[in-house]
Amino acid sequence: MLGRLSDLDLRLVRVFLAVVDASGVSAAQMTLNVGSSTISTQLATLETRLGFRLCDRGRGGFKLTPKGAMFAEMAHGLMNAIGDFHQGARNLDKQLVGHLRIGMIGHMPPEENSRISAAIARFRRRDEAVRMTLLVRAPGELEERLLNGQLDLAIAYFWHRAPTLHFTPLFTERQEAYCGREHPLFARAGGVQAEEVNRLDWAWRSYPLPETGLAGLPARVGAMADNMEALALLIFSGHHLGFLPQHFAAPYVAQGLLAPLNPAALCYNTNFCVVTRPRRQINAVTRAFLDDLLAVPVPASD
Repeated sequence: MLGRLSDLDLRLVRVFLAVVDASGVSAAQMTLNVGSSTISTQLATLETRLGFRLCDRGRGGFKLTPKGAMFAEMAHGLMNAIGDFHQGARNLDKQLVGHLRIGMIGHMPPEENSRISAAIARFRRRDEAVRMTLLVRAPGELEERLLNGQLDLAIAYFWHRAPTLHFTPLFTERQEAYCGREHPLFARAGGVQAEEVNRLDWAWRSYPLPETGLAGLPARVGAMADNMEALALLIFSGHHLGFLPQHFAAPYVAQGLLAPLNPAALCYNTNFCVVTRPRRQINAVTRAFLDDLLAVPVPASD
């Protein structure tokens, strides 16, 4: 088992992480610029020093052992901490130093993406030396990463509001029900009633939705999706109906590929929030970016 970390140990850990990130010894050769036999020897040395096997490698392919998976997560954390330390040590004269990890849901309205970009620009004008990481994930994973400390801030629609997190309203997104060009309702789209579509096949979200204009969940949900692209593909098929953000669907409506079923009745609003741990618990870097984001003017409505 490893005692105090030496330079050798760190080199071996970096080799291991390169193999993990490449999903195999052969694929890691180009990254490490050494042969596969050397990499295998280095992995074996690290396993000997640890006292347990990290991965299975050979003809059957590369696969982490349960302990190897846990060690890889810890090793990634170690390397991130070393990087943050080096950056902080080089920039101690700066007012803000550290690592800002931001999570976002995909396919947000363009004007809101512009708002976030403007906040990043404001933040970069500060006296700072901050390494910024942006991660796009589904809302449930973003919340989980906030709770376990892997993210500092997230922007998304959150249906389950953990009491240990702080939610600040940011914007509202309009969602409407659509059918594809090959769907039997396409020619009549615009005034289709909820009673009729309740009996048809739907593609639904894999997470809870606000009030949709339907009386509960449709009777026939034949497909599930956790992102907009997957949901749109199901609707394009002409077999499923589904809800999409109005801004996301607009280009496809213009091309004649989608049509809203009943914009006045089959619609709902999604409230997006910027989420952090309680303000008293967040660091100066996160607090500064949050202040910059909330200071950016809200885009004017059309």
